[in-house]
Amino acid sequence: MHHLFKLVLLYFLVLFTSSLQAQTNGKITGTIKSSNNEPLEIVLITLVSASDNSLVKTTFPEANGNFEFTNLADNNYLLVIDQLGFKTYQSQPIAIQQNNVVFPLIQLETEEVNKLDEVVIEKKKAFVENKIDRTVVNVDAMMSAAGSDAMDVLEKSPGIIIDQNGTITYKGKSGVTVFIDDKPTYLSGAELEAYLKSLPASTLNQIEFMTNPPAKYDAAGSAGIINIKTKKSNARGFNGSFSTRVSQGKRMVNRNSLNLNYTDGKIRLYGNVSYAKQEAVTDLYIFRRYKNEDLSTKTLFDQNSLMENENKNANAKIGLDFYASEKTTLGISVNGFLRTGSGNSDVRSVLTNASSVIDSTIIADNSTRDKFKNGSVTFNYSRDFNEGKRLTADADFLTYSNRTDQRFRNYIYQPDNTLSNSDELVGKLPSKISIYSFKTDYTHPLKNEGLLEAGYKISHSETDNVADYADVVGGNETPNYDTSNHFRYNEIINAAYVNFNKSYNRFSFQTGLRLETTISKGNQLGNIMKPASQFKRDYTNLFPTIYVQYKLDSIGDNQLVMNYGKRISRPYYQDLNPFLSPLDKFTFYSGNPYLNPSFGHNVELSYRYKGNFSTTLAYGKSKDDINETIEIREGIYYSRPGNIGESQFLSWSTQSDFNVTKWFSSSIYTEVAYMQYDSELYTEGLNSSGTFFHFSSNNRFKIDKNWSAELSGRYTSEMTSSQFTLGEVASINLGIQRKVFGDRGMLRLNANDIFYMGIRNGVINNLKLTDATWKNKPDSRFVALTFTYSFGKAFQAKSQERSGAESEQSRVKG
Repeated sequence: MHHLFKLVLLYFLVLFTSSLQAQTNGKITGTIKSSNNEPLEIVLITLVSASDNSLVKTTFPEANGNFEFTNLADNNYLLVIDQLGFKTYQSQPIAIQQNNVVFPLIQLETEEVNKLDEVVIEKKKAFVENKIDRTVVNVDAMMSAAGSDAMDVLEKSPGIIIDQNGTITYKGKSGVTVFIDDKPTYLSGAELEAYLKSLPASTLNQIEFMTNPPAKYDAAGSAGIINIKTKKSNARGFNGSFSTRVSQGKRMVNRNSLNLNYTDGKIRLYGNVSYAKQEAVTDLYIFRRYKNEDLSTKTLFDQNSLMENENKNANAKIGLDFYASEKTTLGISVNGFLRTGSGNSDVRSVLTNASSVIDSTIIADNSTRDKFKNGSVTFNYSRDFNEGKRLTADADFLTYSNRTDQRFRNYIYQPDNTLSNSDELVGKLPSKISIYSFKTDYTHPLKNEGLLEAGYKISHSETDNVADYADVVGGNETPNYDTSNHFRYNEIINAAYVNFNKSYNRFSFQTGLRLETTISKGNQLGNIMKPASQFKRDYTNLFPTIYVQYKLDSIGDNQLVMNYGKRISRPYYQDLNPFLSPLDKFTFYSGNPYLNPSFGHNVELSYRYKGNFSTTLAYGKSKDDINETIEIREGIYYSRPGNIGESQFLSWSTQSDFNVTKWFSSSIYTEVAYMQYDSELYTEGLNSSGTFFHFSSNNRFKIDKNWSAELSGRYTSEMTSSQFTLGEVASINLGIQRKVFGDRGMLRLNANDIFYMGIRNGVINNLKLTDATWKNKPDSRFVALTFTYSFGKAFQAKSQERSGAESEQSRVKG
């Protein structure tokens, strides 16, 4: 396997060497002035490729308004100027064939409603944009996102479904990897949900959805990647914004955020801080029917749980870009996240016989206290060379620590309400994860609109988890060795890739190949009652990606796009941990050290019309998908991650985003998907399938220059998800907003899930001699009031911020 790795690296080197002959001697010069014929100096001019709008270079004019782009490869280019206070300008295609082009005078038209010295400039953005390898949602186009959080914005994005456990599925498939600014979150489950809820929507710019990401991205995520891009001001001087929101449902939630940016000369300093206090209540009902061998009813189980939680989240980020020269930039960013939480569950479980006569009643009083911390440091380097070449490097260090204290009290009552037994269990669960990552990428333009990219990445992850449980009898604690343990895990991933882009007449191609080698080792230290155990895995895989775009007409209004990719889903770090953690006396969670990585193949064919409409036919097949599974033994539920032998999906979706009138625009997403699962599952065989329908709509109304409104809704029919059948769920949301303080401020009022249709329910299938259903009533109906205010002066400047850790974060699970 190591010889294969060396061969691929040698292949990259040959590609680099052979590409150095590209001719890049072209030049574009011109002059930019205002409508009053005054030279414009502080204006960012962007040069992009005419074939795919990819960024080539940026520059600023001289004091007299003159500008130039030099050392250009043979290609067709566009000049784009999106400057505060002026109408957006885009040139016609400019052909460079080793020649110099003197561009005619550019005169920018002023937007009368805007002021040059203000940050608050409203520009109308499309809600959804389609690119050759991704779909992009512009967060600012979603009014209901105001004052909310990243999790809420995700849930309202086209094609996204989030279940009651916080699991995110995209186009019907689970196994999505979540990134923040091209950097993996390394989180999943409850911790990912908590982290996304700590990110104010006011700090988000775009969300990118990639079912088959290019080879430069990590191959992790069988359902693709969701990349949440935060806002980064490109403005010279000092500017910022403040947001505060109060929402009231069954409980109250308050969120506050502050964003600051300063750019002057060779320095760009930026940062944000947010704080949220959230109270939540959930009403959960579980029903189980245990059967005899002849399938007649044996006993019945009814459980009602009222779970109340309070969380306090603080999130801070600060970054610095230093422009050492016109072509060299150094950057550093530091992130910190702190969450403290407490939760209490009042649980009433009733056991009856087949005739519904009470056998016993169990009252549980459970409490949890936890403290979660995350810190990261990222170093960036970029160097632009002549002829459009570019080299970047990123180094990351991330650490996560969590301390959870649990207490479970159970009281068992007889039918006459006399107490027959009680027990108490306490647990202390500290854990720590450290991740080190380094990556480097190189970009090299080729002749005739070609582009070659290649890179290398190495990451090292270490986890240390302790579960220390004790039975409490008479106030004294006695170690419980059945549930106590200590687990350590180490993993090293080496990766290299090559990616090639090329346009030819109406065709655009993008193809890539990524090689990843994984070496992992798990060590269960055991205790005096349980023996220690270890496992080690070593595997190498190739991951190809292909994109083909064909313009059906000369201007590209009608396009066909095909893409294919192979993906991998590695187990979340804690999912490999064999700990047994109680939820209550009848339900336990545990990890699975025998989990295998999952491999999937995805292919899509799309038709697109302008930027307004697209329809996609998609097919995917996976082996060993990692999903939650339920095993029942002697009436006790054990929930653990497991590999599903084979799963397939076939879906058809449409996305439209159009202006109905000058004051009304609408975005509609529809999807029909068929899912099929086939696997051995404990004592039962799993052979489930089903078709579901998903619909979402976002409608925006401009009442006048100050007032606007939004009406949105979504619906998901009953759907099959491996061992589970999930019931239908829907929501209708309404928002209205008004500009205040001379366009610097915005006041918004939102109502979420007005008719309280977000109640979740479902069925657990393939249980031995057991039927099981549940109903979950979350705090999804609420009213929120949000105020945002922007301040400072704005003049365009360039910016840089990246991260090299691109998949490991999304594998930390709470």
